[in-house]
Amino acid sequence: MTGQVRTVDGRVAGRRGQATRQKLLDCLSEMLSSSPYRDVKVIDVARRAGTSPATFYQYFPDVEGAVLEIAEQMATEGGQLTALLADRSWVGKAGWATAQELVDGFLEFWRKNDAILRVVDLGAAEGDKRFYKIRMKILNSVNNSLTDSITELQSKGKVDKDVNPAAVAGSLVAMLAAVAAHQKGFQTWGVKQAELKPNLALLVHLGVTGKKPTK
Repeated sequence: MTGQVRTVDGRVAGRRGQATRQKLLDCLSEMLSSSPYRDVKVIDVARRAGTSPATFYQYFPDVEGAVLEIAEQMATEGGQLTALLADRSWVGKAGWATAQELVDGFLEFWRKNDAILRVVDLGAAEGDKRFYKIRMKILNSVNNSLTDSITELQSKGKVDKDVNPAAVAGSLVAMLAAVAAHQKGFQTWGVKQAELKPNLALLVHLGVTGKKPTK
């Protein structure tokens, strides 16, 4: 944990206080994995963490405040998605590898953070700007890099000049997010996880390059 951690009333939390605060966040994360967000109460989080509601309120104004803290931490980790596209080629076999690794990394990130992402999506859909900004922070980590990749290909004459790089990148990222959030649903359509990845990568590759991949 970096930087100073403060209580709700502005006091700097000591090492023990920081540990308690983190334990509350960890317990809340676990509860979000098995309970609807609206059903999670402060008293239940405190009990699970082995402390009291009064202690919870020392660090967070309410459950939503703690959820936002978890979401912010997750969004910061989401910045690592940029590395999936950093200095990567979209030409030839290397382009197919780039598409596959982007899809694999994106789906893995969504699976790892499924519970908190569902809450973020809910808050964003309800118009809460705080959750919306967090969602966009995660998506922008891929969207901006993807836009740059398409722009570069376009400048080299490898992508049609009429293509709008930002529009294509945004559409692909929105598709990735929707598919990532619906991974379990594909099983009801008879699509296995091992089948989903290469087909999604195919769509990404086609979207970026306009061509079928060289495998």
